[in-house]
Amino acid sequence: MSTTTPRGALTLTVTLLTASVALYMALVAFGNITDFGTNQEFVRHVLAMDTTFKDDDLMWRAITNEGVQDAAYVAIIAWETAAALVLVYGTWLWIRRDHARARRFSTYGLLMTMLLFGAGFMAIGGEWFAMWQSEDWNGLDAALRVFVFSGVVLLVNHLPMAHTGGRETH
Repeated sequence: MSTTTPRGALTLTVTLLTASVALYMALVAFGNITDFGTNQEFVRHVLAMDTTFKDDDLMWRAITNEGVQDAAYVAIIAWETAAALVLVYGTWLWIRRDHARARRFSTYGLLMTMLLFGAGFMAIGGEWFAMWQSEDWNGLDAALRVFVFSGVVLLVNHLPMAHTGGRETH
């Protein structure tokens, strides 16, 4: 009895899940580019820490220079765009059944997404800039959803393919 998922079903699953994260990241980047001001305000408020408890022991971390805030926001958009493109390429490789390269590029794109939402938004935004203290500018729940979603897809991406004739098919 085989303990691996049939090749066709797993390939279809990982292709569609990778495509889903690619679509999400592309829409996030597109939204941030076409509606630049909305999330620009979000980033500015988080970095300025102006809606936190304003604890003197933490406020030295605040970044109030709008040029630096905007540079951080542009860097976020660039990272989102790059992750989306890598994931689109990974999806394309899954469709072409180039499994080894598809797995590699999907891993890169998913890792980029997880780093942005985990290290960037949850760790740096949430903890360093105390975003968790803000009732108005707290994106931790959304960041956690994307982090978990991407992590699940990463796990599926690394499930073993079905074995045929004693060797793993890629």
